[in-house]
Amino acid sequence: MELFKQNSKIDFMGLRKWSALLSILLFVVSIGALAVNGLQWGLDFRGGTQIEVTYDHPANIAQMRQSLNKVGFSDLQVVSYGTSSDVLITIAPRANLDQTQLVDKVMKVLPGATKQRSEFIGPQVGKELATKGALAIVVSMLATMIYIALRFEYRFAVSAAAALIHDPLLILGIFALFHVQFDLKALAALLAVIGYSLNDTIVVFDRVRENFRKVRKATSVEIMNLSINQTLSRTVMTSALTLVVVVSLFLYGGETIHGFSLALMIGIVIGTYSSIYVAGALAVAMGLNRADLLPRQRTEADETP
Repeated sequence: MELFKQNSKIDFMGLRKWSALLSILLFVVSIGALAVNGLQWGLDFRGGTQIEVTYDHPANIAQMRQSLNKVGFSDLQVVSYGTSSDVLITIAPRANLDQTQLVDKVMKVLPGATKQRSEFIGPQVGKELATKGALAIVVSMLATMIYIALRFEYRFAVSAAAALIHDPLLILGIFALFHVQFDLKALAALLAVIGYSLNDTIVVFDRVRENFRKVRKATSVEIMNLSINQTLSRTVMTSALTLVVVVSLFLYGGETIHGFSLALMIGIVIGTYSSIYVAGALAVAMGLNRADLLPRQRTEADETP
């Protein structure tokens, strides 16, 4: 018990009922925002006209975007690809312009640009991307549940899966609530958050299993508190350093990756919270105990042929 006295300082599990209420509230708000507002799908999913242009000098992306905004093209993406002089422009369909007229209007406001090619990407492609993205999330969660169940115990698998559902759903809810555009880069961030949150959860669960073997007389709540406190410095340092990088991306990375960096920022905070108050607290609530994690003792009946 000496180990327990030295390490357990913060009673995280003492707040598990309040955290459960908070998680339920956020979950309901997210579901409501998604049901009422829906996601504001980006051009990756909605489709549009893609125009590849090139310059004989490095392109000024910000100036190009500003020029296009002035003539009414507000729903667009302007990104460099290949070299610094090659630019890919994607513009949402316009009801009053066909593809030829749209391309001509774009080229008129981009002096010095030479059109390489243009094509229309239909919404069917976007629906296929959305379907495959949803499938990727579901498959990753199922694979995670199987892995944790095999490595630890089924209560850990269920609680970790609940945390993994909790995190991306809250991110999607925030995107829907504040009408933030959701594109393929935001989807990539969502998948990254699942992995990030899982890593935090696994670290805590691994320490829980180790402490059940070391600290014989502690309850499940005490063991969970001890394990979280022991991994707290690692969790805080990792989350803080990652958050600094992601905030820098959000502030200085440009408009193109705002959705990506925003989803990561939200995910880092929510993932850290859920590894403690969703995965950890739910495992305790489901009746986690020492007998489930310690190797079963061999009896005479087991040894009888």
